[in-house]
Amino acid sequence: MIARRLLGPISGFAAVLALAAPAAAETLRAHPKAVVELFTSQGCASCPPADALLTSLADDDDVIALAYHVDYWDYVGWPDTFGNADNSNLQRSYAKGWHSSRIYTPQMVINGTKDVVGSRRAEVQTALDVATLSLPVTITTTSNMLKIAVPPRAGESDAVVWLVTYRDRAEVKIDSGENAGKTMVYTQVVTKRQVLGMWEAATGAQLKLPLDEVLDQNSTGVAVLVQQDDDGLPGAIIGAAAFEK
Repeated sequence: MIARRLLGPISGFAAVLALAAPAAAETLRAHPKAVVELFTSQGCASCPPADALLTSLADDDDVIALAYHVDYWDYVGWPDTFGNADNSNLQRSYAKGWHSSRIYTPQMVINGTKDVVGSRRAEVQTALDVATLSLPVTITTTSNMLKIAVPPRAGESDAVVWLVTYRDRAEVKIDSGENAGKTMVYTQVVTKRQVLGMWEAATGAQLKLPLDEVLDQNSTGVAVLVQQDDDGLPGAIIGAAAFEK
């Protein structure tokens, strides 16, 4: 389903979802070299290999993997149960920032600067081999509080601090559309993306949030991304960390 023309969504059907058993221990990803954002859809026949690749990347301590399910393939006959117009708009914003008129699935974006067809494992690995995140982000949890610290860094431009929550795993039985008859396992499914504030290069940033408000019943993990902004369009991700319960 690569490089099809963008069409609008329609409303639709329900699905059977099942969360996996919760992890036995908390996981902190403190020094990743890459944030991999996959734009995918349950209605895309080309997406399952990319979904599987993202699952394997999520096991790499050097990578924060996030799956943004878009809604613009819903018209094919299966409304994505995780599809969200905000995810589609984020993908469009990346394209606009790159002066491109094309969006597609499956698309992987590496550190906000490079896109790769998400099912092309070798190309994804090549992009990861040279990926770096220069700005350290520290996450700690104490007394049910999530504490975030980002140090100052001379010579950098100010950036936006994003909070992205996700579900680590879910099963979906797909009854119609291009993947009809399949029961798919999806991982790192983004449930919300919101601005926490600004990171000022001269002073850094310190933030504190109640953990039980950050991670609701639909989310098992949280990623903090420090991302440059170009007139409202997403730029390079320069720092990141993640916590998963």
